[in-house]
Amino acid sequence: MNALLRIAGWILAVVLVVMPVVAVLNGWVGANHWPLTKLQATGEFRRVDGALLRKALLPYAQRGFFAVDLAAAQDAVAKLPWVETAEVRKRWPDTLEVRVVEHKPFARWGADRLLSEHGRLFPAKGIQVPKGLPQFAGPEARTADVVALYNESRELFAKVGIDVHEVALDPRGSWTLGLNNGAVVIVGRSEARARLDRFVRLLPQLLTQNTQQLARADLRYTNGFALTWKPAPAPVSIDAPQVQGNT
Repeated sequence: MNALLRIAGWILAVVLVVMPVVAVLNGWVGANHWPLTKLQATGEFRRVDGALLRKALLPYAQRGFFAVDLAAAQDAVAKLPWVETAEVRKRWPDTLEVRVVEHKPFARWGADRLLSEHGRLFPAKGIQVPKGLPQFAGPEARTADVVALYNESRELFAKVGIDVHEVALDPRGSWTLGLNNGAVVIVGRSEARARLDRFVRLLPQLLTQNTQQLARADLRYTNGFALTWKPAPAPVSIDAPQVQGNT
């Protein structure tokens, strides 16, 4: 009798284990029985399109609470414009939760990408790029170096009332800056900070000694700079209309 009870208990245990597997195979715990009907999104939404977010998650939500592929849903959200990171979870009984962190653009990078405040590059295609961002260029592995020189050069040129709008690092490691007054500064490969510091200290004197506008400064010299000037725009002459008197 005891043996029969043990056998019956063992069979019952096997059935209880197998039933959930059978249920999954038969679709008992699929979308038809436990559909996900609510979407809860959290995060600071300024640029992520809510309609695109819902569209990306809808195919996964329709699969039901137990059948939803959270990893695939999360990957779909992460591919949306302006999304830096995404986390997708499910909450019983019918809610799909998504937490989104948006990219915060810091600069343009090259012709078709943006650099976020966290140092990540992301495509600019299909999004409205904020105005006034600086323009960067360089090897992808050197983003931190480009940002560092941008911050240092801005601090230096701010002393003479000039802003830095462009920073470029070529494949050979040579730096070039673009200033808001239209001048281009060729810094070179070595001692970039020291060269810029020396140039900025002498810049007010150089500008007062020449009435022309600075077009280009080459700092790749041991004891000086090579400067290129462009003539200041000529004043526009407007002839006064002649007044004819009555005769």
